[in-house]
Amino acid sequence: MPRRTVAKLATVSAVVAVSVLAVAPSAHADLVTYCIGTGGAVTVPNDLYVPAGESCALTGTTITGNVSVAAGGNLVVSGGRVSGEVRVAADGYLDATDTTIGGQVVLAAGGYGAFLKDATAGTVTVRPKGSATVDSFLFVEGSTIAGHVNVQAGEVRLDRGTQVERNVSSTGTYYTDVHDSFVDGTLSVLNSTTGSVVCGSAVRGQATFSGNLGGVQVGPNGVLDGCASGGYWGRDVSITNTTGGVTVDDNIIDGRLTVTSNNPVAQVAANNRIRGGVTGEQAGANARSARIAAAPDREDAGEQRAQARRTSAVQEAAAAGDAGL
Repeated sequence: MPRRTVAKLATVSAVVAVSVLAVAPSAHADLVTYCIGTGGAVTVPNDLYVPAGESCALTGTTITGNVSVAAGGNLVVSGGRVSGEVRVAADGYLDATDTTIGGQVVLAAGGYGAFLKDATAGTVTVRPKGSATVDSFLFVEGSTIAGHVNVQAGEVRLDRGTQVERNVSSTGTYYTDVHDSFVDGTLSVLNSTTGSVVCGSAVRGQATFSGNLGGVQVGPNGVLDGCASGGYWGRDVSITNTTGGVTVDDNIIDGRLTVTSNNPVAQVAANNRIRGGVTGEQAGANARSARIAAAPDREDAGEQRAQARRTSAVQEAAAAGDAGL
């Protein structure tokens, strides 16, 4: 991919902005800032646009408008602030660490992925894959989502003290896992290809798992992933129409547990505390040590995918040179 070697960040005036609105629809009518390369602790007084196939790496930068990452583009930002929203196009990538995003984050169909660490953002949306060849990912660590999480494609993991202040809704993902996190609203995981794991987390609202092909693991000692503890569920939990195995272990459920139409029958351990009892077919949980040994490390696989794109993006931005902010 060709790279320029001169200053790469240009603020485009109103006259030029008219010609770029077709490719940067979120831009204001007056100014758009293009970013190719690296930038530091300055304020961008308008919208930011990462062109197709280019990389932008920012440290301590404040963006007062919205951000658009075009197809195949990369935005890596650390210690920054975005006043508006962030939209990422097909095969685009967002990597935000210790960064505040005032608006929503939207990953388009076929977007490569979004990684948020120690960050704050509004509602996060991952669009369905559709006919795109890229399957997205959303990895969130130690972050606050001041809205909903709506995902309809790819790999999804909420981890390490992440807080979602509204609902989490997942449909048709590759997997959706929640570890050591808080969901203040409802949790819904439907039709995931390799299922769902929830460990060491608290969900205040109703939880629904249905149609998941790879199984559902609620708590430790399951076949999908290793974890240390179960969680707290503030209302009813329903796990239905699941293939690949269902395990419920070491949980407090302040409602009813429903486990129906699962193949094989759900394994519900005696150490669960379930206020409203259990409805449906269940069996006692057995062979726990064997399950732990057999569990793959889904976290490592996801981390490696994000790390590979992050490293490539930072290298490309550095090679492009100082963005000239």
